[in-house]
Amino acid sequence: MAGFSDHWTFAFGVLGNIISFFVFLSPLPTFYNIYKKKSTEGYQSIPYVVALFSAMLWIYYAFLKTNTTLLVTINTFGCFIETLYVGFYLFYAPKKARVQTIKLLLLLVVGGFGAIILITQFLFKGAIRAQIVGWICLVFSLCVFVAPLCIVRQVIKTKSVEYMPFLLSVFLTLSAVMWFFYGLLLKDFNIAIPNVLGFIFGILQMILYVMYNKKEKVVIKEQNLPELKDHVIIIEDDKKKLPELSEEQIINIIKLGSLVYSDKNYGNLTEVAKNDKAISKLQTLEA
Repeated sequence: MAGFSDHWTFAFGVLGNIISFFVFLSPLPTFYNIYKKKSTEGYQSIPYVVALFSAMLWIYYAFLKTNTTLLVTINTFGCFIETLYVGFYLFYAPKKARVQTIKLLLLLVVGGFGAIILITQFLFKGAIRAQIVGWICLVFSLCVFVAPLCIVRQVIKTKSVEYMPFLLSVFLTLSAVMWFFYGLLLKDFNIAIPNVLGFIFGILQMILYVMYNKKEKVVIKEQNLPELKDHVIIIEDDKKKLPELSEEQIINIIKLGSLVYSDKNYGNLTEVAKNDKAISKLQTLEA
C-alpha cells in the first residue's frame, strides 16, 4: 500500500513539474508585448520578484527534507526563468519602476532570504529547522498566489483583460491541483495548504477573464452603432432638396467644369457659354 502511494506521489510530482514548467513560461506573451512596446507601462514586477523569492525558499526547504527532489528540479528552473523576467523588466522599465523593483529585490531576495538562512541555521536544528522553513514557505507561497490580485484589481478597475494572461490563470489552477495532491500524499501540509488558495484564485481569475472579455466585445459593438446611424442620416439627407444656387455660384461651377475639358473638346466651350447666358436670362426673368 505504501508503494502504491509512493507511485501516486511521484506521478503527481512529475505532473506538477510539467505544468509548473508551463506556468513559468506563460508570462512570455506579456514580455513579448513589453518588447514590442519597449515599455513596461501597465505591468507590475511584484509577481515575478515574489515568485523568485518563493522558488529560492522552496529549494532551501527541499534540501532540509527527504524525498523532495521534484521540488528542487522545478524551483531551480523557476529561479532561472524568474531572474530572466526581472532582468528583462528592469531593462525596459522607466526609472521610477526600475528603482522600486531593485528595492524589492534587495528587500526580499538579498535581505529576506539571507536573514532566513542565517536565523534558521544558527537558532534551529534538525526537524524544527525544516518545520520553521516550511511555515515560511507556506506564507510566501500564499503571497505568490495573492500577488496576481493587483492584476485582478486592475482588470476590475479598467474593465479590461489586457494585462491578465489567461494561460497563466489556467496553468496556475492546474498546477495548484497537482501540488496539492503531491503534498497531501507526501503528508507535507506546507506544500498542500497554499495550493488550496492557489486553486481558488486561479478559478477567480478565469471567471473574471470570461466576464470582462465578453464586456469588451459588447463595448466594441456599441461603439460601432453610431457609425451606422450616421450612414442612415446621410442617405436620408440625399433625399432632401438641394438649396437653390445663386447666379454667381452657377457661373463658378460652369467655369470649373470647363477646366476639365481637353483641347479636343475646346469647341464645346461656346455651347457652355450659350448655356451660361441662357441660365442668366432665366434667373433674370424669375427675379
